Formats: sequence, structure tokens, C-alpha cells
Amino acid sequence: MSVNTKTIAFLGGSTGVGLSTLKHSIAAGYQCIALCRDPSKLTSIFAPELTPNLTIVSGNAHNTDAVSKCIVSRTGNLVDLIITTIGSRPVLSKLTIEDPNCCRKGAATMLEALTLLRRQGVAGSPHIVAFSTTGLSRFGRDVPFAMVPIYHVMLKVPHEDKRIMEDTFVESGEPFTIIRASMLTNNKTDKAVRVGTEDPKNGLEGKVAIGYSISREDAGKWIAENFCLVSRPDEKYINKIATITC
Repeated sequence: MSVNTKTIAFLGGSTGVGLSTLKHSIAAGYQCIALCRDPSKLTSIFAPELTPNLTIVSGNAHNTDAVSKCIVSRTGNLVDLIITTIGSRPVLSKLTIEDPNCCRKGAATMLEALTLLRRQGVAGSPHIVAFSTTGLSRFGRDVPFAMVPIYHVMLKVPHEDKRIMEDTFVESGEPFTIIRASMLTNNKTDKAVRVGTEDPKNGLEGKVAIGYSISREDAGKWIAENFCLVSRPDEKYINKIATITC
């Protein structure tokens, strides 16, 4: 395995889309730092002796000190890229989630950590990639018509949390990309991913990508290929919103 100098921080990398992105980044030899409340979830997947390019930080994405440890590289500077895929478990019986403020708190904590570290003289301007969901566009429908009731009624609470998270990063002044994925599934498909882009202030750019679903594995692989495994993300994704579906 080759070793690359680029350092990527992962918040929410122990499961789902985040884990898929982390796997591809580790395999490509990039330096990865993953924040995890239960490090055994990752050590059971990545044997420490076989993955020297993975550093696991024990802690919560809502804790400023823990996040600060996760976003500083071995060189003492801020990491090059931050991937955040945190989210809260659904409570289907009440049409809500366990922590209705999960994503917005995570965004605020990350920005607070960046501010505090810079005050301490830590240099760097990491690109933030924040994982979100379709159904949030202010410029038009980005989900199949048949799924509109599910998105706007059943998922109202988690969507409000995601929207506040998105707005927090858009208004932060930090370089960012919001990834809005269609309904997530667990199957690996290796289907071609369709992508639409949106400017958060000026609206849709080009064709709209509307679809029913994308697998967590495929979504993570797409994020890795377009943000982690390249020297710099494509300009069309910088400070933009990308919608992905299969």
C-alpha cells in the first residue's frame, strides 16, 4: 500500500456512507483520522497492524475537544479534508429521531473547533464535505413525485436538522460541499451515480438528478473518488450542493 501525505478526518466513519468512504481512502493509502465513540467498531474492521495510515480518536462529534483532536494532522496543521456523515437513529413510531439536533450540533461543534485551533496558531483551511439528503432544495423538487409525502411529512424532523446543518456550513465562510443523497439502501450495486449540482444562493445548475435510491456503499465510493482520492475536488463541487442518486 502506497502512503499519501493528504490527511482526511472522518466524523461518522464507523458505519454506512462514512465507513464506505473511509475504506476507500485507507485502501488508497491516505492518512485518515476517524472520530468514534466506540473505537472497537473500527478496530474490528481495520486491524491496527495492517492500517498504519488510520488513527482512531475516541470521542463524540458534539465534543469540541474530541473534534479538535480529530482535525489536526501529524504535521500539526489542520487536515486537508473533513468528511462528516453523522446522523441520529430514527424513531419511526414518533416520526422523529433520537436526537433532533444531531447534525446542527455537529456542524456548530466542528466550526467552534476550527476557530479555537486557529486562535492557537494551527494553520489550514480544510474542505468540509457534509452528508445530507434530498428533499431539501429551495429551488425545486429533487425527489420522485411519489416520494414527496414521505420526505415532507414522515421525515420532517430529521430534514429540519439537516437543513440547519447545511445552512450553517454555507454561511460559515469555510470551503464546503454538501452531498444530498436519495434514499439510502444497504445493497452494493456498483451502478453509475447520477449527479446534479445546485448553488445554495442561485439555484440549480444544469440537469436535476432525481432518483429513488442509492446504496450506502455506492454513495461512499462516489464521495471517496471525487473528494478523497483526488488532489483537489472539481470546481463544480466547491461551495456547492451535489445531489447523488442511482
